[in-house]
Amino acid sequence: MERRRKRLREYLGLFLLGAAGYSLLEVLWRGYTHWTMGVTGGLCLSTLYRVSGAVPGGGTAARCALGSAVITGYELAVGWLVNLKLGWDVWDYSDLPFHYRGQICLLYSTIWFLLSLPIFGLCYLLKSHHRR
Repeated sequence: MERRRKRLREYLGLFLLGAAGYSLLEVLWRGYTHWTMGVTGGLCLSTLYRVSGAVPGGGTAARCALGSAVITGYELAVGWLVNLKLGWDVWDYSDLPFHYRGQICLLYSTIWFLLSLPIFGLCYLLKSHHRR
């Protein structure tokens, strides 16, 4: 039971860190954010932490591609719900090239690819801390 509580605290902390980090990136990048981006960031970091060892021999590019796929996938899912279904217009990438329904685009997937390197570095540090 104690192990389960420890794991719950670990993932709650990751979720909150991801929520704060993603929201901060949004504010720095475009000047504002939306609460749904905090939820998205929490889900992204929690998932990336969970899969951070999933490509052990794949190298840096493979890990970054995985990170980009995870973050882009969450952006697509959240965008589909909040923008297309609920009509909240939190973001719209329609003016950017290589977009899909204005919810994801090649530019941001590339940015997520690059940001995955420090994010996975953080995941490895946090995992080593939690193993102690």
